[in-house]
Amino acid sequence: MGLCSPQGRVPCSRCQRHRDADGGTGGLQTPCGGGQGLRRGGGQAGQRCVTPMLTHSAHHPAGARVGIPLVPLAAAPTLCPPDDAMDGGAQQSGLREPPGVGSTEQEGDAGEGPPATDLRRSQPLFIQGSSRLPAEEEPRASSLPCIPNPFPELCSPSNSPILSSLPQGPPREGTCHLVKVFSEDGSCRSLEVSAGTTARQLCEMLVQRTHALHDHSWALVELHQHLALERCLEDHESVVEVQSAWPLGADSRFVFRKNFAKYELFKSNASLFPEVMVSSCLEANKSMAHSELIQNFLNSGSCPEVQGFLQLREAGRKVWKRFYFSLRRSGLYYSTKGTSKDPRHLQYFADLTESNIYYVTQGKKHYGTPTEFGFCIKPYKVRSGTKGLKLLCSEDEQSRTCWMAAFRLFKYGMQLYRNYQQAQARLSQPPWIGPTALRSVSDNALVAMDFSGCTGRVIENPSEVLTAALEEAQAWRKKTTHRYSLPAACQTSPLSAAIHRTQPWFHGRISREDTQQLIGRQGLVDGVFLVRESQRNPKGFVLSLCHLQKVKHYLILPSEEEGQLYFTMDDGQTRFADLIQLVEFHQINRGILPCKLRHYCTCVAL
Repeated sequence: MGLCSPQGRVPCSRCQRHRDADGGTGGLQTPCGGGQGLRRGGGQAGQRCVTPMLTHSAHHPAGARVGIPLVPLAAAPTLCPPDDAMDGGAQQSGLREPPGVGSTEQEGDAGEGPPATDLRRSQPLFIQGSSRLPAEEEPRASSLPCIPNPFPELCSPSNSPILSSLPQGPPREGTCHLVKVFSEDGSCRSLEVSAGTTARQLCEMLVQRTHALHDHSWALVELHQHLALERCLEDHESVVEVQSAWPLGADSRFVFRKNFAKYELFKSNASLFPEVMVSSCLEANKSMAHSELIQNFLNSGSCPEVQGFLQLREAGRKVWKRFYFSLRRSGLYYSTKGTSKDPRHLQYFADLTESNIYYVTQGKKHYGTPTEFGFCIKPYKVRSGTKGLKLLCSEDEQSRTCWMAAFRLFKYGMQLYRNYQQAQARLSQPPWIGPTALRSVSDNALVAMDFSGCTGRVIENPSEVLTAALEEAQAWRKKTTHRYSLPAACQTSPLSAAIHRTQPWFHGRISREDTQQLIGRQGLVDGVFLVRESQRNPKGFVLSLCHLQKVKHYLILPSEEEGQLYFTMDDGQTRFADLIQLVEFHQINRGILPCKLRHYCTCVAL
């Protein structure tokens, strides 16, 4: 049998991977653990460690144990026996002994071996019973050659199509994110924002950079073109969180545009919630008027109970069915039996607190809606595709507007009213940025002067300054009237004929359908208008105006009398020198229109 070296640096035949823990001064501290016939090290130098012997029970008599002697390193075989070859003498071994070496070496002869220094040149090699390499001999990843990865995009979490489809965590605070915003004319601008940037803050940045008129009607719209869905972000919503929920590769974007109907529910609430849709609330509060009841709901940040008929698209089918829906404090329900409100007939439909509500822009084309007044409830867990979308369709625009306003109040509550109050407070503040007024040098140098006498004087009295300004304005109007009374050759100059093209409410030659879509996107509010060129009359213009959530069109015709050109909408009864005068008149007076001109549709280029 083989000997174990007294030095800890040379392993024995079975404990090759074990080292002496005390630096070679003692025996082996860990047993070999190789099978039968083992003896633990005693801690003294030169003590033996008996190794197990392989037996050939099939070729030798019973009780005769044939051992495999220790072989020098140079003559050691390179084969590794199977694991069952080291289990003891009861099993067979498929290894042959090396030629020229005795096969019946006695155990007593093992003590007359060469000294330890000679064993270093011909160390005994133990044939491992497992095909696995020792721990020291296992190849490490750091020792492998550095081979460039031919597919780095499959290992990058940000670009991997598999990893990117997984739900992403909330954006970390303090990090910058890139947000791309489009305008209605197709131009875009990329902005670097922080994780906590809200929709209102981003709109203020865009207003400042585009030099647009600052008001609370600017909004950021989330648009999913592949689903034909869009919604206006609330002022307090985080832009980065909304963008992180978009699926990878989807045609989703932010659009910067006007939305005059964003806070209209706090201004004309009586017309927004018809009595027929809030009849249950009126029955419970008979002593209160309709407008007073709705105002109490809005001031408290709660939503009135709304009910009415809606068209519902069945899941997985293209069939639309008419159900009676009811919005209560616990959620949205529909009745399975007519207009019954019995709890047995009410079926829970959707959780609005865990969903977003979208307008359906092209419902008949994408979803086959019965009317064009569709909307969609999209749960947060639905990231892509139409599966999981809950599509609804109302009978008219007034009904859809009422449902959408009720959904917003149900989901955001008092936060929506606080957003409105903050928007109103911003309107009362000066348009400049900063706590104090930032006036330029030229503004500080402007003073009111009186040049009526021989020499000019500075007007210090504020009331006198206002009187001088009114007199100057009156004198300017007289000069303008005199200009329009000049001969016809001067009236038809290109400058005077095209002065209206510089106005933000003039949109040139756009079709009637595009006009209705543009006014609808910017809010179906009374008084929203634009002026465009007429498609039927080459010399005429059209004033498109929204009233009672419907867009009406009024033809403006040019006329000439006694060599003077003017514009009219009522066959010459009311005449205007140009389109600017016509618009300014109807912003103050209703005239033949159903309402005054309040908001003009405009598009800014980013």
